[in-house]
Amino acid sequence: MAIAPDALSPQGGTPADADKARELFSKIDTTKNLNNFVKGFEYTKTRKDASSKWGCIGFCWGGALTNQLAVAMPDLKVAVPFYGRQPEATDVPKIKAFVQAHYGGLDERINAGIPAYEAALKAAGTRFEIFVYEGAQHAFHNDTAPTRYNEAAAKLAWSRAIALFKKELE
Repeated sequence: MAIAPDALSPQGGTPADADKARELFSKIDTTKNLNNFVKGFEYTKTRKDASSKWGCIGFCWGGALTNQLAVAMPDLKVAVPFYGRQPEATDVPKIKAFVQAHYGGLDERINAGIPAYEAALKAAGTRFEIFVYEGAQHAFHNDTAPTRYNEAAAKLAWSRAIALFKKELE
């Protein structure tokens, strides 16, 4: 079972125009949004057709949300953020999930947080893998953005994510 909440539903849903969507994302109440996603996972607990093993994957803003969910949900088994902002180092010990993070080698802004995140994950004893794809940009997995899409990096990252989900969630 998969759930995919629309974080912009309180603003009327995700518009087709990417620039308008980015503007709406900046207006989200982060605490309420995180709570909405946690409630989505809690909803699956009421379903007989759902597994009790949860994983989460997110890209860009969703990658940051994936990291936030890993902090907020001790029963999350796998968190796979793609080029998402890292959580605060002081929050990392709360993470119980296996973290598999993917970054584009050319994404200097987001990548600046990798060393502190890696150090905090190691210090907390969290199981993790961090992959940096040389020559790839932020959003390298987005095949609708030809200037950013890196097919080789996207395919490799996706195969790694799916392998982890199969290993940890089946």
